[in-house]
Amino acid sequence: MTKAIIFDLDGLLVDSEHIWHIVETNMIEERGHVYRQDVRDKVVGLRVDECMAIMKEAYQFKETVQELFDEVVARHLKRVPDEVTAKPGAKEIIDYVHNNNIPTAIASSSPLSIINAEVDAQGWDDYFAIRCTAADDKYGKPAPDVYIRAAKTVGIDPTDCIALEDSPNGARAAVAAGMTCYAVPDPAHSGPEAFEGITPHVFANLHEVLETLKANTIS
Repeated sequence: MTKAIIFDLDGLLVDSEHIWHIVETNMIEERGHVYRQDVRDKVVGLRVDECMAIMKEAYQFKETVQELFDEVVARHLKRVPDEVTAKPGAKEIIDYVHNNNIPTAIASSSPLSIINAEVDAQGWDDYFAIRCTAADDKYGKPAPDVYIRAAKTVGIDPTDCIALEDSPNGARAAVAAGMTCYAVPDPAHSGPEAFEGITPHVFANLHEVLETLKANTIS
């Protein structure tokens, strides 16, 4: 029996993963390197500081992790208003949750500045009073910390929550928190096969998720 819905943001509700890829690629190429697939595979779904630490080690960047973090966040924020769009079905599923008074929150690996900018750009401020960033936790996804905190903030036990995710690392975090995870793979980085052994609930899009949610009893 589901009592709350916890949403990831980037790649799940908003089509932003390609923007992250662009800004990361530009940063790497401007420093004379090529963005290798093995490096990208490691960083998808992680906190930005953890991503930058991996890139710094992989490419031996001279900048500190904090300097790289500040740069990639600033580059992403510039693109949010004009280039980040809602995923198909995002508005419908958010409306459903809101209209049925289902407790909800965002649990994202992105820093709060990114979360706020993307939510504001879509006009979703009234839908998400609770916005949890893994930047406030000791460990980011795939650790469960941000999901546990989101559930605690909405006042619902994690085992009574459904989490929606687009990345395997995010799905691992939700499952580790004790939540049922509905995965909607973002083709920018993952296919359905990437969730094998993590969650059996894999959907093609948010419209399919919404139909499944409507079939569940929420109390």
